[in-house]
Amino acid sequence: MTHQYRIRTTVLATGLLALTALGACNKPAEPELVVPPSPPMTLGTQVDDTVITSGVKSALIADDLVKSLDLQVETRKGVVQLSGFVDSQAQIEQALALTRAVAGVTDVENGISLKGAPGTVGSAIDDTAVTGRVKSALLADPGIKSLDISVLTFKGEVQLTGFVNSPDQIEQAGKLAAAAEGVSGVKNELMIKK
Repeated sequence: MTHQYRIRTTVLATGLLALTALGACNKPAEPELVVPPSPPMTLGTQVDDTVITSGVKSALIADDLVKSLDLQVETRKGVVQLSGFVDSQAQIEQALALTRAVAGVTDVENGISLKGAPGTVGSAIDDTAVTGRVKSALLADPGIKSLDISVLTFKGEVQLTGFVNSPDQIEQAGKLAAAAEGVSGVKNELMIKK
């Protein structure tokens, strides 16, 4: 058997496994006797959430009023959480309307804040450093699943968004963010996974 034939066989087998796994997502779920308080996400739900997130981002990018690069979009089980900083209330309202119109969206959580006076290049650099310090503090805490937390900073105000497992994690993330050097305030918009 040639090396090239083995590679083709491996690629083919991997592709078939992936298709089988995706096909299994469409089968109806078997009823469970015990329902956990927060059921784990299935591959199908994760794919659906990824498609919803992409749809929302595409809608925001296509709109002239909304500066979508200033917004974060996170989705869990159809619930979309928008966060970031924009220049006007009209941008917030337009972003919410566009998000609600995307197929699969079951609810929208608004975590968008108004920027206020424009910042300087120096404050943008400071905000980047603050964001880095907050992310580092979250990563260093073993009790927080920080990869599910988005951190944005504008003029020292830190905005935390995303989905975590418990109210304790929400509280701890807020404390860690507030303790980071250069933070003037924290807007904690974290939500508990459902």
